[in-house]
Amino acid sequence: MNKRMETQKGHVVVLTYPAQGHINPLLQFAKRLASKGLKATLATTPYTVKSIHAEPAGVQVEPISDGFDEGGYKQAPSLQAYMESFKQAGSRTLAELIKKFSNTDAAVICIVYDSMLTWAVDVARELNIYSAAFVPVSATVFSLFRSIHHGHLHLPVNPQARLPSLPGLPPLDFSDLPSFIAEPVTHSAYLTAIMEQQSIIEENDWVFGNTFEELESELAKAMSSLWPMVMIGPMVPSAYLDQQIEGDTSYGASLWNPTSDHYLKWLDTKPLNSVIYVSFGSMVSLAANQVEEIAYGLKASNRHFLWIMKDHETEKLSMEFLRSIDDSGLILNWCNQLEVLSHWSIGCYITHCGWNSILEGLSLGVPMVGVPQWSDQPTNAKFVEDVWRVGKRAKTNEEGVVSREEIEKCISKVMVGESSEEIKRSCCQWRESARRAVSKGGSSDKNIDAFIGALLKKKSKSS
Repeated sequence: MNKRMETQKGHVVVLTYPAQGHINPLLQFAKRLASKGLKATLATTPYTVKSIHAEPAGVQVEPISDGFDEGGYKQAPSLQAYMESFKQAGSRTLAELIKKFSNTDAAVICIVYDSMLTWAVDVARELNIYSAAFVPVSATVFSLFRSIHHGHLHLPVNPQARLPSLPGLPPLDFSDLPSFIAEPVTHSAYLTAIMEQQSIIEENDWVFGNTFEELESELAKAMSSLWPMVMIGPMVPSAYLDQQIEGDTSYGASLWNPTSDHYLKWLDTKPLNSVIYVSFGSMVSLAANQVEEIAYGLKASNRHFLWIMKDHETEKLSMEFLRSIDDSGLILNWCNQLEVLSHWSIGCYITHCGWNSILEGLSLGVPMVGVPQWSDQPTNAKFVEDVWRVGKRAKTNEEGVVSREEIEKCISKVMVGESSEEIKRSCCQWRESARRAVSKGGSSDKNIDAFIGALLKKKSKSS
């Protein structure tokens, strides 16, 4: 049932970085706020605004400039140039958007912003409104960067040295670290942006994490007095968890569109828990030899598979492999991932371990095979296997490639045999935990209610 109130009592602007993996959780948070009676406006760039359809969920979508309004990031000469342009043009146009609502019943009282866009704090201070950072990675990964900021973990990290024990975290190897920490020189622009986040995080009135307390409970206990994250996730459409938001069956944003939905009809013809779903998200580009190893690992598994590959990636598949798959496999350039993961025929999810994908897999109870590539993915894959026990992390060989034999072995471990039964039990438990967290009275739901209550109390005092 839709809980949205007839009279909206406050207005929050939700600002997202214009990439699919950032838009989805922030838009979902905006929908949660709207469903609880706030007016919520999603601010995004002109290049992405036309791909977002959130009005049915009560979220208004407004453009702000990143300085590259025709083509977005693709127009910029570098990431550093793009971030600087977004800071300049975004600060000005975000302020203009918020001022548009001043002197109305819908005056903005808070900016919830993607933590990549630290300049939003300055806009909030300039306009004398509240600011809340939204962290799109796990609390674990956030805490690793906090540890660097506070000097508990030093860069560069020695690959051979034992990593220091960090509060609330299991023992980590060098291979478990985010690539921005393991290879700081290679990812210097990202690391600079991330550490800038850490330097201003305490300037915010709230810091939100797209996670939930039970999922990262040890860390939540260990760090509760040291840093201010409020856990409000998982930010997955309500239809797949708590059904509190009427008609909330998708995020409402897609920078890519499936050519058709025939994949659902194809899945309908397959047995229960028999299909392997393979997707590496919107940003990962696999090397040709890695694509080949995955392809022949899937073939060796003798199971049906649905593989999502961007058009330029399919060129890396051999004609021999394409001719051999017949009806056993389906290769598409995009699909509705939530529809696929929730389908009864899916028995395994081969994933790059991006945080949104992990939360979707956990929320829908799907066993996973982690093939992490970069960013926070190695850390997420570590937790998939060793902490949450919902899958296996595929190991790389000396060349840094996951072999076809390793792919086949991991698929077998999560789909059949003794280890698969434990994995399936864990998947069911985490699915229920995720549902409880966002359901009425759950830990995340109460945290969102507390934010709204505090925000409206602050508003009434300043009125």
